[in-house]
Amino acid sequence: MGFCLPAAIRRASFSSSQASTKATNVPKGYLAVYVGEEMKRFVIHMSYLNQTSFQDLLSRAEDEFGYDHPMGGLTIPCREEVFLHITSRFNGL
Repeated sequence: MGFCLPAAIRRASFSSSQASTKATNVPKGYLAVYVGEEMKRFVIHMSYLNQTSFQDLLSRAEDEFGYDHPMGGLTIPCREEVFLHITSRFNGL
């Protein structure tokens, strides 16, 4: 039916040389985002996009980066702890 991901997200380290292979490792119905100063990669369920608190993060990303994200993917400009706190409330979606 779906993928069982701890806390509904999966984290992986990222380097720009891995961009093409990482892009293919995102399951259908999920989205890769990059968070924090270390630009850690998280794979989140698409349903997160409907959540008001996640939309606030997306607005911050738009304000800071526009549509030109430095990692080539969606970059969320917040600390990793904040991102984990917000997304932990989405368990069960």
